[in-house]
Amino acid sequence: MTKGSPSAILNSSLPARFRQIRLELAREPGHPEGESRIAYVIVAPLDENDRIDAETWKKHREACRVARQRPQQPDSLGHLVHRPGGSWAFQYDAAANIPDEAGYHFGDERFVQGEYVSIREEGDMHTFRVVAVSRL
Repeated sequence: MTKGSPSAILNSSLPARFRQIRLELAREPGHPEGESRIAYVIVAPLDENDRIDAETWKKHREACRVARQRPQQPDSLGHLVHRPGGSWAFQYDAAANIPDEAGYHFGDERFVQGEYVSIREEGDMHTFRVVAVSRL
């Protein structure tokens, strides 16, 4: 995988397990109500238990994308990557100039509406709420 611009993916060419997942910042100091404009949109395959499906990911790595959304900034685009040792991270395209961000125990997390997941951003851990999971 290169860190260049992503190529187009046809949704119809992907297995039915692929989902679009929206995560929004949960309540934390400085954001007592959370913040819907601080978000991630992930395209990834989920297994029958709503966890990231590593086997399907291996076959369709290029299609496993992430958009990092922040107020007054263009979306930063990248890929969902499976690191040695089994952890998951977001690896951004070179133009984004953002270090990789690691999902905390993403392999064990269920991506269903109302659940919470944690992401390490620039050394700090933040909790995000799964607000939507939809078929492509």
